[in-house]
Amino acid sequence: MERWVRRKSILGGLAFVIAGGLAGGILGGRTASVSERTGEQLATYTNLLSLVQSRAAEPVEPRVAIEGSIRGMLRTMDPHSNYLDPEDYKHMLEEQQGSFSGLGIVISKPSNDKPLTVISPLEGTPAWNAGIRAGDIISQIEGVDTLDMTIDEALKRLKGPKGTKVTITVTRPGDAEVLHFTITRDDIPTNSIRQAFMVRPGTGYVKIENFTRTTDHELDERIRALQKQGMTRLILDLRRNPGGLLEQAVRVADRFLKKDQMIVYTHGRISGADQEYRATGAGDHLDLPLVMLVDKYSASASEIVAGAIQDHDRGLIVGETTWGKGLVQTVYPLSQDAALALTTARYYTPSGRLIQRDYNSLEDYLSHDEKDEDLIKVSKEVRRTDGGRTVYGGGGIHPDVVVIDPTPPVVDLLERAQMFFHFAVEYNAKHKGLPRSFEVTPVVLQEFQEFVRARQDFQDFLKARGVKWAAADIDANADRIKGEIKESIVSALWGLEEAYKVHAEIDRQLQKALDLFPRAQELAALPGAGPQTER
Repeated sequence: MERWVRRKSILGGLAFVIAGGLAGGILGGRTASVSERTGEQLATYTNLLSLVQSRAAEPVEPRVAIEGSIRGMLRTMDPHSNYLDPEDYKHMLEEQQGSFSGLGIVISKPSNDKPLTVISPLEGTPAWNAGIRAGDIISQIEGVDTLDMTIDEALKRLKGPKGTKVTITVTRPGDAEVLHFTITRDDIPTNSIRQAFMVRPGTGYVKIENFTRTTDHELDERIRALQKQGMTRLILDLRRNPGGLLEQAVRVADRFLKKDQMIVYTHGRISGADQEYRATGAGDHLDLPLVMLVDKYSASASEIVAGAIQDHDRGLIVGETTWGKGLVQTVYPLSQDAALALTTARYYTPSGRLIQRDYNSLEDYLSHDEKDEDLIKVSKEVRRTDGGRTVYGGGGIHPDVVVIDPTPPVVDLLERAQMFFHFAVEYNAKHKGLPRSFEVTPVVLQEFQEFVRARQDFQDFLKARGVKWAAADIDANADRIKGEIKESIVSALWGLEEAYKVHAEIDRQLQKALDLFPRAQELAALPGAGPQTER
């Protein structure tokens, strides 16, 4: 996984449209013929392009002009129809397929003047086995300096066919020696489930990052492993999950629903767009008490699962109102390795809710800064669950229990500037052999304050944003900051999965979920549970 993904961010703007818009897509087939009228308009477009190329004040590259006009056309339709250039399409296929060939490292390069830095090697991958560590600075790839590379250029050099080798030069904080690693590339699974552990005795926790071709099998494996550790109830986390394959959302929901219960149905104008998806009755987890976590960045396939669970009163939905993407894309491969992700249908939850949020203002749709109570006010659809509870459509899935977990401004600033990460790298270099039982003491917190105060890059970061900062801000949020420091130190020493267990202890929504299983069981016992009648 040679890429950098911030734990508490989601792809924004166009990138989010790509990631979210592909959710629910299936590979499409034939292209329809164009009408005579359309042919005349295409002739006008060709004439226009010719004039631009021959008479514009500055030279215009045809590919750039044509791709720009394609994207402009699609923007007139909806936020999720999108043109995928070869690079975007390749990335989508890799993510949905579940693996690619590379080294297995998460890397960061915030800007061209910053070094290419390892955030974490992934356990069991070639980078992990070779001894790459969090905080390592990759100064060269195959003898080529990385400082002036973009992160995309670095990724292309790190990835490659399975079995091929790549040599990287590394400088390590606290080590004067320049290190050289020649690493053999291998298949790197892009697992959709990276965190699954016992958060409390009897309570399992599973986080689904997105829905790929392997999600259902991963979920089965993780649940079986947790049940062997004594799990009798489950927290299923879909926060910051932008979606994925429709069929995988159906299969995940199928694990928890009774035979013939509706999971989702789709409606569109092309042949085959109208489909119903119902539970097969083969689910192994029908009696497992379930609490599901969602937030404003849970979208598409995530909302299909949450909507089905909520409409059938199968579990309790906790967190924040979800994104509100109720559009299904079909992905049509094009020539020259590009593709079109075209909205071809809308999806509806079992009770008949259309989850799609209003997108008349694209800026408002992408910023998504509405409050939960405001989203309820604009919801135009009122429906009933199997047990008779009121639910709303037209603006995402509104949780049964709203729990807001805002990040304090000072913590957000420190995180965006990567201060927790950089401190962890330096702290670990100075304090060798930390035990797993270590805690962040007031002494460590003071050391962090001094570290941040001395970092000129942090002062520049604040100045560029016109933000003032004082040590009192850290004191006022000491417990949260201590948790972030510990999480970063654990991540650098023992990997992302161990770090997430630390994060769980300062995760307000997860901690609230632990107290809500009695309510989840009451829901599942409501009258009306059972196969849904025909629409």
